[in-house]
Amino acid sequence: MFHRSFLVNRRLRRLSPFLLSMTLCMSLGLAQPSFAAHREAPIPHKQASIEDDPLFGLTPHYSRALPSAEVLIDVGHGGIDGGAHHESLLEKDINLAVSKKLYLMLRSSGIRTIMNRSGDYALSDDNRWHHSRSRHQRDLSQRSQLTKEIQTQIVISLHVNWVPNKTRRGPLVLHQNEGESAFLAFCIQDMLNRHQHTATLPVIGKPFYILNVVKQPAVIVEMGFLSNNGDRRMLTDPIKQGEIADAIASGVRNYILFR
Repeated sequence: MFHRSFLVNRRLRRLSPFLLSMTLCMSLGLAQPSFAAHREAPIPHKQASIEDDPLFGLTPHYSRALPSAEVLIDVGHGGIDGGAHHESLLEKDINLAVSKKLYLMLRSSGIRTIMNRSGDYALSDDNRWHHSRSRHQRDLSQRSQLTKEIQTQIVISLHVNWVPNKTRRGPLVLHQNEGESAFLAFCIQDMLNRHQHTATLPVIGKPFYILNVVKQPAVIVEMGFLSNNGDRRMLTDPIKQGEIADAIASGVRNYILFR
């Protein structure tokens, strides 16, 4: 009995005071001590409020959501609107191909540039605000509206010409009745004349909607005649398309340099 009691006491001394008290209570059949009184009261959590947001009350700058650029390339036609055509060749495809090359060349020169379409679709499909049955009117108004919403310095609209007279050839740049637009047109026309060995002078494009409503200096570049055999081969050749884009880009760089 003494030996057994000695072993129990020896083992109890090895226990921590907390375990020792628990062991004694259980051995004596007493109720376990309550630790509820020792628990810390829960800290009330503050309900989240919008006023806690550091951005609350600040005026948002919505203009940052829209791109800005020095040059806006207006890619003529698109989607259901094929533009001028010769058999299966469509103006809209030529405009887009040259525009993509021009975009890359201007960007590589450090000139911030954007395009108003990058695929084969009609801008009239994006127009939900102009309630007109005319798809053509919705297309034109959408193009002009983009020049208002996107901060740009100049607008270059790319197109291809067509006339019944198949001997007509060469580029033609149309401009607004305004000095900056005229200077931009002369810069681009000069480089295109050098490329295509022509001596055409740019002209005022009075009847053209985009030139009448756009506030920035804007030009329409007719890159050649789809109705002319020689121009048609040039306009559909990817290498020649790159040369046309390079001539236009050179004209834009000259305009920016000397304006």
